[in-house]
Amino acid sequence: MDTRPTDTLPGPARLDLPPLQLGGLTIDVPVVLAPMAGVTNKAFRRLCREYGGGLYVTEMVTARALVERRSESMRIIDHDPDETPRSIQIYGVDAVHVGRAVRMVVEEDRADHIDLNFGCPVPKVTKRGGGSALPWKTDLFTAIVRTAVEEASRGDVPVTVKMRKGIDDAHLTHLEAGRIARDLGVAAVSLHGRTLEQHYSGTADWSAIAELREALPDVPVLGNGDIWSAEDAVRMVEQTGVDGVVIGRGCQGRPWLFGDLQAAFEGRPDRFRPGVAEVARTIYRHAELLVEMFGDEAKGLRDIRKHVAWYFKGYPVGGELRARMAQVPDLATLRELLAELDLTLGYPGPAVEGPRGRAGSPKRPHLPQGWLDSRELGDAERLGLVAAELDVSGG
Repeated sequence: MDTRPTDTLPGPARLDLPPLQLGGLTIDVPVVLAPMAGVTNKAFRRLCREYGGGLYVTEMVTARALVERRSESMRIIDHDPDETPRSIQIYGVDAVHVGRAVRMVVEEDRADHIDLNFGCPVPKVTKRGGGSALPWKTDLFTAIVRTAVEEASRGDVPVTVKMRKGIDDAHLTHLEAGRIARDLGVAAVSLHGRTLEQHYSGTADWSAIAELREALPDVPVLGNGDIWSAEDAVRMVEQTGVDGVVIGRGCQGRPWLFGDLQAAFEGRPDRFRPGVAEVARTIYRHAELLVEMFGDEAKGLRDIRKHVAWYFKGYPVGGELRARMAQVPDLATLRELLAELDLTLGYPGPAVEGPRGRAGSPKRPHLPQGWLDSRELGDAERLGLVAAELDVSGG
């Protein structure tokens, strides 16, 4: 793939930001790809890596499913031979399951870095106390993080945590959870500047990220939320003092964003401004990689369909053609449809930038009955957590 910059912008901000140090790992470009279910698979991570450096995390995998070696879970944690460092994210609601999953990963040398998910806002998870509801129970949060760090230390594998501000503005947890995680020996803490109640709506609270950065001067803090461009990343670093940034929805349909981010952190003015022809080439390559990853052309093409709207956001591609691409059955048909595009069209400008992916509106937090009555886990609540470890989630 030709990943050369296609445009230059004057006067970029210059950041004096050192490499991100996670235990014994050095991440030269302090940028992390956030785990996104159904998006950050091996195929998409390869595309992103071809544009810029950073830490590229797998889709989230549940601890229990990993211990049981379910085929989908084993696929999720698979990496390309040249993918380094290998990073996976584990989600769990039980310290025993999490510990066993981490031990398996370490003993079988399946990852160089493990992230723990405490940011999932999906109701079917939080209504049973998982995801971003979990840090409210400080004893459960402590047990999971402590066990993961202890098991990972057997192989000198750094553990990080990713979380949200809290359940809602009246029930914030990020400062306390951050301090607990720091004291237990995590290598870094990532904060998405939204609450569970916000889901993906509104704007991310960067002041909360700055507050956490100030509260944890002795461990790297990473910021997540509303980074749609390299310039947004620069502003977040300048406003919050974070040690790096975590990129989620902003890279959907834009794997070249990681090239922009590397350029910005190195003080270079070049930015990727792809025209329709380059977008078409990238979509086709993405589809080929999905087919290779799944070993099934039909499955690979089903997976590429959701990416079409993201890739063509802001580009002058007609609705009828978009609709046909969203139903594409095979690579041959995809080639034919892409050939119908006006490949002479250049970069459309600001229409391509800005928010993308799911946003929606605030949602009433779905929690177990009486969850907010105590910061400690009750026996009945502990039993209810068994159903919270699901295979499909977000965050």
